[in-house]
Amino acid sequence: MTDESQAVRRPLWQRILTQAMLVFFSAVFIMPFIWLMSSSVKTDAQIFKTPPEWVPLLPVTVDADGTQLPVYRDPSGARFALVERDKETSQATVRPVLADGSVGEVATREFYGLQPERRFGLNWANYPEGLRFIKFGRQLTNTLIICISSAIGCVLSCSLVSYGLARIDWGGRKWLFYAILATMMIPPQVTMVPLFVVWAKLHMVNTYWPLILPSFLAPGFFVFLLRQFFLGIPQDLTDAAKLEGCGELGIYWRIVLPLSKPALATVALFAFLGAWNDYLGPLIYLSDERMYTLSLGIASFSSQYGSFPGMLMAVSTVMTVPIILLFFFTQRTFIQGITLTGMKG
Repeated sequence: MTDESQAVRRPLWQRILTQAMLVFFSAVFIMPFIWLMSSSVKTDAQIFKTPPEWVPLLPVTVDADGTQLPVYRDPSGARFALVERDKETSQATVRPVLADGSVGEVATREFYGLQPERRFGLNWANYPEGLRFIKFGRQLTNTLIICISSAIGCVLSCSLVSYGLARIDWGGRKWLFYAILATMMIPPQVTMVPLFVVWAKLHMVNTYWPLILPSFLAPGFFVFLLRQFFLGIPQDLTDAAKLEGCGELGIYWRIVLPLSKPALATVALFAFLGAWNDYLGPLIYLSDERMYTLSLGIASFSSQYGSFPGMLMAVSTVMTVPIILLFFFTQRTFIQGITLTGMKG
């Protein structure tokens, strides 16, 4: 090991402290998602149990003459199948559970001291019931139509605008770029009503167009992202292409785009995630239930069936997991695109 590397290498306690902090904050951020997944396979009573239970536990039952009875255990370890409980006298009608799993004769005893016996178990019924309630197949199709169209629109429009701002020398391009950046400073709430009026005049309310067409108009953030990346591509490549007779569109299509795959993938991923998580846009422009997206469908389900938290957790998990998987499979390209996007210019 060289002297320079020894000087750069941090002390052991600093590395341990850094890793410990990373693990701690990672656990804090992932805890809500773990609770979401755990609650999706619990019964409704378990979700609101105090203190909260992270591990799903289901009550143990035993078959007694064709009837499923809950099993209780007393402090001595004896097991009883509860037939009936009198809350006024605290007397319970029970049947002892024998070692072979069968039940004995009916008896009466004090209910005090009996604790329900539970075991690890997953209540998968929340998933099919919840997905049936929100019409998951239709809403997933609607969401994918908007998400894929938005990703394609952002990649095409923003790459063209960014190429013109980064690779073509013309007067006023910096001022136009500053104007595009200035649009990012405008809160969306300011333009919400005027935009709705415009779409209403165009008779496009209650269609997908207000949710898709803006992505084909070069959103400012993605223009900034791609412009900074395009500025890092060596000018010699485009000069050589021009000497061979290649026009600007040919350079854009044959040279710049193939070299910009990480940045383009980052833009597509950002656009896809933004459309997937968008709730306000569908809420404003869509009134037909057959056109609802997943985010709008879950909100509608929550308002109508809020008394079924297990199904709500299951549906939320189904909506969240694909995005997490998408990020894990594309994180290498995503991180590369962010890293290579410099601040040149």
